[in-house]
Amino acid sequence: MVRLVRSGKSLHMVAERFHTSVNTVRLWMARAEGHRLKRVDFSNRKPGCERGWNRLPVALEQRIAELRRALREESILGEHGAQAIQRTLKDEMASGVPGIATINRALSRQGLQDGTRRIRRAPPPKGWYLPEVAAGRAELDCFDWVEDLKIANGPLLQLLTAVALWASEVDAWPELKIATNAVLSRLSERWEQLGLPDYAQFDNEAVFQGAHQFPDTVGRVSRLCLALGVVPVFAPPREPGFQNAIEGFNGLWQAKVWQRYRFEDFAQLLAINARYIAAHRARSATRREQAPPRRPFPQQFQFDPNTALSGTIIFIRRTDDTGWAHLMGRRFEVSQQWSHRLVRCEVDLTANLIRFHALRRRDPADQPLLKVVQYHRPNKPFRG
Repeated sequence: MVRLVRSGKSLHMVAERFHTSVNTVRLWMARAEGHRLKRVDFSNRKPGCERGWNRLPVALEQRIAELRRALREESILGEHGAQAIQRTLKDEMASGVPGIATINRALSRQGLQDGTRRIRRAPPPKGWYLPEVAAGRAELDCFDWVEDLKIANGPLLQLLTAVALWASEVDAWPELKIATNAVLSRLSERWEQLGLPDYAQFDNEAVFQGAHQFPDTVGRVSRLCLALGVVPVFAPPREPGFQNAIEGFNGLWQAKVWQRYRFEDFAQLLAINARYIAAHRARSATRREQAPPRRPFPQQFQFDPNTALSGTIIFIRRTDDTGWAHLMGRRFEVSQQWSHRLVRCEVDLTANLIRFHALRRRDPADQPLLKVVQYHRPNKPFRG
């Protein structure tokens, strides 16, 4: 632009040719005034801003790079990160030693960060381990206990909680003790009011799953679910993520109810809890309208734990180092190629078999069938 204007072209003609404004052409002409073109600085920055005022001196950045290479090759500890470089600089410099973050930025500018950044993958969809739930065609109710809540000068309480995965319909029942009878009563109460979900998820406590010391045990909670056509699902032990929905509500209830009020007695807790549950359900009404439909609770239903079992129980488990899964008080061989990995174990009590499906959070849609095992549960009378 400057060359064309100096050759006799007008500012307007040059601006039109380079698709810019006349003021821009005038700016570059003023910057080049009185100088030969080879000596004009045409960089698009303000004068004096070539380097940040708080930027490390060039010599110090070069020294950091040298220490990086020297420590990697010569350090007896083999440490050549920012902390090791800072320790060495403290021995060399009396003052002005840069911080850890500053050293890391200097290393990054010079391409000396040999570590790779962590890849954060998108989380799997809610209920991804149950295909019908993940697709939004089935509802899942989650249940859990919050233990040892103490009212001042009052009893020690336990709290049974429930939340629907898609509809976000919550429940909380303060109880004086953890008992299977309380679970059965509250499940029936909830499902009579809201309808039956397709799945009900629990952890592996004996109050939900049944006695652990006897193989092939099906507890009363599972028997109630099977009698109502609800598939009981048991989350894997010590596995984060599967109980996120109910654990999130447990924390919310404690923050918004238990920690906000000082309860004088059990009756006051019941009253405030009922108000909170009603308000929470009112707020989540729009989610309830978009959630999968529930089946009506059967009229005049009478629960008999000695009824012959039929239906499916699902266990989410992680195989051991030899590819075996532990469920129903027994060990089942799944696959040596699928060791230390998640599997969905579908115990079909009607067909007398167990289907093992592979599960991977990274690819939640791919759940191939690994193995089918014949399983004949002994037909023993139930002893509750």
